[in-house]
Amino acid sequence: MRHIQPKELKAWLDDPGQAKPLLLDVREPWEYAHCRIEGSVSMPMNSVPAQAGGLDRDQEIVVICHHGVRSFHVARFLEHNGFANIINLTGGVDGWAKEADPTMPTY
Repeated sequence: MRHIQPKELKAWLDDPGQAKPLLLDVREPWEYAHCRIEGSVSMPMNSVPAQAGGLDRDQEIVVICHHGVRSFHVARFLEHNGFANIINLTGGVDGWAKEADPTMPTY
């Protein structure tokens, strides 16, 4: 598992020459409804074991939560289940709001 800082992820997403990762948001639906990184996909943590089979095992996947703890556990789970390119967003959406998008609502 790799880790990425919010500013690094923003630069990656803003670079038109780079292939985009899957942004996998593992927070609860109410959290995702409150704020999210544009283009992210909601898959609450408790649903990941049942839904992981529908993900591309070779695609770069950035796992996102509120502060980076739940996403770390989901990223470990995915790695242990054969996913090759897993990245945890350090600081989660809270870090994203502080470092990459100050207009994002926080909670």
